[in-house]
Amino acid sequence: MHVTERATHLDNPWGMAFLPDGRMLVTERGGTLKLLQPSGTVLGTVSGVPAVAFEGQGGLLDVTIDPGYQQNHRIYLSYSERDARDETLMGTAVARAVLDPQTRSLASVTVIYRQTPKVASNLQFGSRLVFDRTGNLFVTLGDHFVNRQNAQDVTRGDGKVARITTDGAPAPGNPVWRQPGAQPHLYSFGHRNPQGAALNPATGELWISEHGARGGDEINRIQPGRNYGWPITSFSQEYGTHTPVAPTSLAGTEPPAWVWVEIDGSAWPGDGAAKSSIAPCGMTFYDSDAVPQWKGNLFVGALAGTALWRLTLDGNTITRQERLLFERHERMRDVVQGPDGALYLLTDDGKMLRYGP
Repeated sequence: MHVTERATHLDNPWGMAFLPDGRMLVTERGGTLKLLQPSGTVLGTVSGVPAVAFEGQGGLLDVTIDPGYQQNHRIYLSYSERDARDETLMGTAVARAVLDPQTRSLASVTVIYRQTPKVASNLQFGSRLVFDRTGNLFVTLGDHFVNRQNAQDVTRGDGKVARITTDGAPAPGNPVWRQPGAQPHLYSFGHRNPQGAALNPATGELWISEHGARGGDEINRIQPGRNYGWPITSFSQEYGTHTPVAPTSLAGTEPPAWVWVEIDGSAWPGDGAAKSSIAPCGMTFYDSDAVPQWKGNLFVGALAGTALWRLTLDGNTITRQERLLFERHERMRDVVQGPDGALYLLTDDGKMLRYGP
């Protein structure tokens, strides 16, 4: 396989999506949406992006296109925004817009979803966008690093996966929650900071990657109404210590499909050092025939782990891992499969990489 640098001067890129003609949209966390050629040439900035709160880990985050894009030209953006009445409060929002790629502009911009309540934090927004097979939209939502227990409270949006229609209503088939005041947009709970998400093409199920604290980074297969444990169960340790956050298993919570605990150099080929976290980010399932040995594999970008992880599956069971591109020492923010069957990656130092045959 070969890796080439298709773009090298992006400004803090975070998410990307291919248009049907092969061009791509790339978000920059400062609030800019770029349109690029498949070669990586930047065609220009797209106007009309909503105002974002670019602070801490917040900003313009993910982008995806509507399943009916050929007819409606709709795209969706996730981003952090401030509360209109109290600017110290922030939360994740999702906007729908109509893209004109010729004029590089957005029209009919509408905020369809807001994580509520907003909190006094500029950390851990989560925020990947994935359409399911029925045309409804999954939104991953971080816990904001303020009160961990909020992730267990389904009357709140922090630490959850939401599933909404393209108008922002609760999607049909969402769980019916028993708790008074539960938010009907929510699909699962007990998440910390899910910064990667992808639909498994074999099953149509959502899988996510999420950050632990110190170690305990997870891959989770998302089932409706399930509790994924944070913070009452975790493989994480407290920052600065080796004290476990919680038991690693608990009745009523879902175990991770895969977990990276603190590991020695044997799992980190090439550097030999012990690591406490890979900090998983964007992810994609590979379903192209261009690289037959990759078909059905899950690819996960790593920030602290500065690599691309290839995970092999047997059904819903992850059986092995392989660490790729670690010799580049770059924080891999997002990864998507391109129409040519290659993987395209965004790095925190402003590059777009093409990796494939």
